[in-house]
Amino acid sequence: MTTPHPPHHEPDAPRDLVGIGIGPFNLSLAALAHPLTHLDTAFYEQRPAFTWHPGLLIDGARIQVPFLADLVTLADPANPWTFLNYLKSRDRLFPFYLAEHFHIERTEYDAYCRWVADHLPGLHFSHQVDAVCWNPERALFEVDFTHLDTDGEAEALGRTHTRNLVLGIGTEPHIPDPLKPLVDTPNVPVIHAADYLTHRDTLLTAGHITVIGSGQSGAEIFLDLLRNRPPGHEKIHWLGRTEAFAPMEYSKLGLEHFTPDYTHYFHTLGEHVRDRLNTTQWQLHKGIDNNTITAIHSELYRRTLHGGWPDAVLTPGVRVRTAGRIATTQVELHLEHTQQGTRSRLTTDAVILATGYQERPLDRILAGLDPYLRRDSRERPRIDDQYRLVLDPSVTGNVHVQNAERHTHGIGTPDLGLAAWRSATILNTLTGEETYRLPTRTAFTTFGLDHPTPRIPAARQAHHLTPLTDQR
Repeated sequence: MTTPHPPHHEPDAPRDLVGIGIGPFNLSLAALAHPLTHLDTAFYEQRPAFTWHPGLLIDGARIQVPFLADLVTLADPANPWTFLNYLKSRDRLFPFYLAEHFHIERTEYDAYCRWVADHLPGLHFSHQVDAVCWNPERALFEVDFTHLDTDGEAEALGRTHTRNLVLGIGTEPHIPDPLKPLVDTPNVPVIHAADYLTHRDTLLTAGHITVIGSGQSGAEIFLDLLRNRPPGHEKIHWLGRTEAFAPMEYSKLGLEHFTPDYTHYFHTLGEHVRDRLNTTQWQLHKGIDNNTITAIHSELYRRTLHGGWPDAVLTPGVRVRTAGRIATTQVELHLEHTQQGTRSRLTTDAVILATGYQERPLDRILAGLDPYLRRDSRERPRIDDQYRLVLDPSVTGNVHVQNAERHTHGIGTPDLGLAAWRSATILNTLTGEETYRLPTRTAFTTFGLDHPTPRIPAARQAHHLTPLTDQR
């Protein structure tokens, strides 16, 4: 595959953009920046190679967005880093065409991203970013990092300067407070779903297993365990806080909440309205895929064909009040049913927490920029409609964020389908040009009473940026 040659970087010259973290979102940005040969970019990641939720790459599990939601297609379908080009490079276009898979398996999405990461220049793995600060004398950001060796130990220290930053440090597993002491205790059989495949063989031998969490991950893990436990001796509890094991809203108009139009509308709302919406729209993104629900019911039904019921308990509307160890091999969960107001105890041999992920706090990485940050009433960073942190005007560079702006941009923040559009928006802002032409309307729904007006691309807005090519 022929790709553009990256610009030569002089060791002491400032870069145009430095990315911190290489997950799917910053990988998308790097892929869309790659053809822009006038941009000098670098991306740093402390892990030794690209990985995407390796503990949840369960056989048969599919991503919940169409394959067109790859790293680049929805902004630039002619880009060399599309999923279809990945298939072409593997001589798999015809098998994929005949398979008619609009939603691909997670393992295939992971392999596609690793293909991009392995071939795309400017990605620096085994580089841990330690600090970021603003140098007012040079009008540049200073980024200090540690180069790690193959064992993850410090090998060398380094520093680079850049005009702009983008943070894509991703999310981390959410552990409910009652279970944090058990997760942090060695040899206690309580793990987060992020580590499921690592412990799967051991979990399958446990006498009794409890899965906590009623979203897609919990459903996939419950189904995998169910299929691999003997009929009549499944011994699985599946508990969730939601009032039902509910399907994800997947109607066409419902999906329009994951369009740039809705993101723009959400950003214009007041802070208290945004916060309320983020707590009420869970079924748009935290429900269970209907095919997974069907597969679970079919597997449970299959186990009744010869009489009796499977030894599996599925109970929604339950929260874990407290938890503790019994001897060294079991866990006791103290449960409360939120509708009945009743309480009970459950003794189990293993607990899997399918309790989702939360945004990694930006405070540590941004400690050096704290005096310049502007925050909302809850001390969260303010983020403008171009995904930039709102900073003191004395800071002339931009700090963009990826997957850290749900409080300002809504439920589409972690959605893979908006990755390319957000990356293109960031690049248009940085270059001061309409480098990637983005549509002015993307949904049939008008989300407010105000008549929708076309959004002006960043390069056409009144507050023109100086193109990066003129800043040198």
